[in-house]
Amino acid sequence: MCRLFIGAEPGLWEPQTRSMRLDGISTSVRLERFFWTVLEEIGRRDDLSLSQLVAKLSRECAEAGHDPANFASFLRVCCGRYQALQMAGEIPTAPDVAIASLDAEGILMRERQRQAATQPAERRQVEGASSAAIS
Repeated sequence: MCRLFIGAEPGLWEPQTRSMRLDGISTSVRLERFFWTVLEEIGRRDDLSLSQLVAKLSRECAEAGHDPANFASFLRVCCGRYQALQMAGEIPTAPDVAIASLDAEGILMRERQRQAATQPAERRQVEGASSAAIS
């Protein structure tokens, strides 16, 4: 299993620091090259440069009341969610469909419903494993 991951191009996990302006403040963000590539793809879908996308995410993150101290982790999660939502069929793989054109509330609602539907089964499995370990 691990060969699939460790055999990947080492440059993918090479950290890169990019300098940009976020709400008029010069800052730098350090992410692995893999994540920069995904963020560039996300931005292209909505005709945003990488700096514009990151600034927009930063602004919306702050407006939602999230802790900006962990912004690099937030960006990594954005990349993972983008790919997971594509795999779930919620974000079309066709790059000409803008993310802004999608029904975000509908996607989030369906995602919550999927999680609620699988959560009881996962909980039963964990509880069953715990009971077996006690016996």
